[in-house]
Amino acid sequence: MFKQSMKRMTAITLGVVTASIFFSCSNDSLMERDSNENSLTSLAKTTGKASLLPVSMNSWMSGLQDNISISKISIPGTHDSGARVDAPVISGTAKTQDLSIAEQLNAGVRFLDIRCRHIDNAFTIHHGAIYQNLNFDDVLNACYAFLNSHPSETIIMSVKEEYDASNTTRSFEQTFDSYVQKNPSKWDLGANIPTLGAVRGKIKLLRRFSSGTTKGINASPWADNTTFDINNSGVQLKVQDYYKVTNNDDKWNGISSLLNEAKNDTNGKLFVNFTSGYKPGIFGIPSIPTVSNNINPRLKTFFQSNTHGSFGIMPIDFVNAELSQLIVNTNF
Repeated sequence: MFKQSMKRMTAITLGVVTASIFFSCSNDSLMERDSNENSLTSLAKTTGKASLLPVSMNSWMSGLQDNISISKISIPGTHDSGARVDAPVISGTAKTQDLSIAEQLNAGVRFLDIRCRHIDNAFTIHHGAIYQNLNFDDVLNACYAFLNSHPSETIIMSVKEEYDASNTTRSFEQTFDSYVQKNPSKWDLGANIPTLGAVRGKIKLLRRFSSGTTKGINASPWADNTTFDINNSGVQLKVQDYYKVTNNDDKWNGISSLLNEAKNDTNGKLFVNFTSGYKPGIFGIPSIPTVSNNINPRLKTFFQSNTHGSFGIMPIDFVNAELSQLIVNTNF
């Protein structure tokens, strides 16, 4: 009995000693690793474009310098970001996304294309005539919650009036203002193209509606179904929004041309390159997946080969985490 007790005590002692050595080594290595990571991140933010470290998709902007212009960041976005409900009877005509707004943001999306119908002095989210079972408050609450949890990030939000106004007693601009006034500290309404540091934790407005005052980056002179420039005072934009796609090769040529132009730009121009569109079918009925099913794999292939550079904003239909990450990776 005595020998057995001694053996047990010896085993326990060895176990405790071994465990303490293991945890001591683990803590030392963890402390050393944390110290190295902090040093690398600090060094990258002062000397380079981005951190050398892998970053999570929900906080990837944390690896970028404060002084980088948002025009020099490759930004995954979504077209008709709130459109997850298809038209009744005829599928493929209204739905453009599988992921919710919150899921898009967590997957790395930082540009949202929000289409608001003005009804009863409030905004509902529409794609054409189709109500998306979503209101502007729902979109904003998802954005505010995300930014509160990830203050290193920014969201560039395009806001556009969609479909017919109904039962309103004020302008679209006035109703938009009423939403901002609920949480003004979360918005950047300056007309300039800002640095990332100036808009971390905020929504930067890209305005596609008329306004009586300076309000966000002015994109209200939007051309239809083409590639075009917008030249504001001190602010230049170039947009590819060829959305009525009769030939996917033509669409891809427009996309790839602007990707290359964005990469080589030295003038601080903001590029918005819609990879989305629809193909008109019989009786002109649109098919959205006919375009996205062809274009999204081409985008994936492009970014598997073009792994570094500033490619601008890309609003995408049916974005997924894999495609988003390939775009994000070009910043690092």
